[in-house]
Amino acid sequence: MATITLITGGARSGKSSFAQQMAEAKSNRPVYLATARIWDEDFAERVKRHQADRDERWENVEEEKQLSKHDFSGKVVLMDCVTLWLTNFFHDSDYKLDQALEAAKAEWENFIRQDMELIVVTNELGMGVHPEHETARKFADLQGWVNQHIAKAADSVYLLVSGIPVKIK
Repeated sequence: MATITLITGGARSGKSSFAQQMAEAKSNRPVYLATARIWDEDFAERVKRHQADRDERWENVEEEKQLSKHDFSGKVVLMDCVTLWLTNFFHDSDYKLDQALEAAKAEWENFIRQDMELIVVTNELGMGVHPEHETARKFADLQGWVNQHIAKAADSVYLLVSGIPVKIK
């Protein structure tokens, strides 16, 4: 089973930087597991900026949904991030909350069976403005429930607030 560290917080709170430093401290050859689906040119530019933050030590793996199909045994893996991963399930299920939740939890459980050190970045969507639209509210619920699921099994959990990590588990 994976050893899991969950890093959560709001947008631009420093989650990814903190996670990257943690992974680099644990391994000379960490794996960056990118879950983003490139939706538009702006997002492609964001991905390029993230890639530029990592040096040649990093092994990059891009996987939108099926995390468990990759063998990460014995490695330090930084998954960035749960929110983008869930977006892919939510979109592909035609925004059906229960279907996306069931599929994501099942894939997560398969993924964490591997013997790896897993650092997971996620977002706390429920700490901001209450979403105006039904689809956004459903996604915020999906995110919150999956965050709870991951945090329950995690060995440690950090909340990033204005760039400051606060260990909460």
